[in-house]
Amino acid sequence: MGLLDRFRNKLITVTKYKMIVDEGNGFYSWNGNLYHSDIVRAAIRPKAQAIGKLVGKHIRRIEGKIQVNPEPYMRFLLEEPNPYMTGQMLQEKLAVQLELNNNAFAYIDRDENDYPIGIYPITAYATEALQDNKGELYLKFTLRNGKIVVFRYRDIIHLRKDFNTNEIFGDSPIEALTSLMEIVNTTDQGIIKAIKNSNIVKWLLIFKQTLRPEDLEKQAKQFVKTYLDVESETVGVAATDAKTDAIQVEPKDYVPNAAQMDRTIKRIYAFFNTNEKIVHGTYTEDEWISYYESSIEPIALQLSGEYTRKLFTRRERGFGNEIIFESSNLTFASMKTKLNLVQYVDRGIMTPNEVRAILHYAPIDGGDVPVRRLDTRPIDE
Repeated sequence: MGLLDRFRNKLITVTKYKMIVDEGNGFYSWNGNLYHSDIVRAAIRPKAQAIGKLVGKHIRRIEGKIQVNPEPYMRFLLEEPNPYMTGQMLQEKLAVQLELNNNAFAYIDRDENDYPIGIYPITAYATEALQDNKGELYLKFTLRNGKIVVFRYRDIIHLRKDFNTNEIFGDSPIEALTSLMEIVNTTDQGIIKAIKNSNIVKWLLIFKQTLRPEDLEKQAKQFVKTYLDVESETVGVAATDAKTDAIQVEPKDYVPNAAQMDRTIKRIYAFFNTNEKIVHGTYTEDEWISYYESSIEPIALQLSGEYTRKLFTRRERGFGNEIIFESSNLTFASMKTKLNLVQYVDRGIMTPNEVRAILHYAPIDGGDVPVRRLDTRPIDE
């Protein structure tokens, strides 16, 4: 029995969301395929890579005690969600989809005991929300190969942005980006015309007598060799007789306004909540921390919430199980700031290995145990 056959008699259409997908090759032109634009790729790449570096951990809180990755199966799932990619690759792919569509989906595969055993990203042309007569929500995906699959919403990791008008999906970025991408497309086409225009005819020789085609070509080559070749003794000075007129052709300037282009690029960067320094990697410590807190941390929190509520039952969550995605924005801090972290170690705020990771050093045995200076004690002692 196919997957669709299981749900065929139960489904009621609720809403539909058209996805933006990357298809075809060649020069980018605005047709909904944002990922063909080098400007868009540059804008979303730093965010996708930063989200990919988030480390997913299974946390269990029991009677005031915290256990990290207590279940091997969950640790393996976070490290290797499916046979084709690591957790870092999956997170990057979801981040790219989220930026392009304001929606990103991943399917949770479960075993016969309903335990999660795999997470697979879903790249679809369109997504449709369905509901059965019991009120359970399903998502129907039209995949790139034309196949249609239906999954329970509780088996879907669903990330979204600009969550406003639709009850299920984030609002599409198409309307907001259409005019900007048309400007970029027009400007790029203008640059191509300018390059082609640089190779057009610059001199026109008019002969006042009829010549054979081979003689015309011979005379043109002779004119170039005599007057236009930089090694020619007469370069810069041309002379003709009464039989020939030499007219210089001035090409039109098709190069677009650079200031207008820069403003458009800045608007696109602003739409993706980034800037030129982030894109080019020339940010300072404070600029990266600001970018992290405004762009990366909200998605990290959303990932934690979705993974927790979809990978664990309410009963398991009641026993203190959760998934967190952590990353230290101090990795990009200055060496002075990193060295000051020693104060966090001797006060038990950070472990030695956490500080060593920020300094890009390998962990040491016993470095995961918090330590405290001997002259600091709990206030009740």
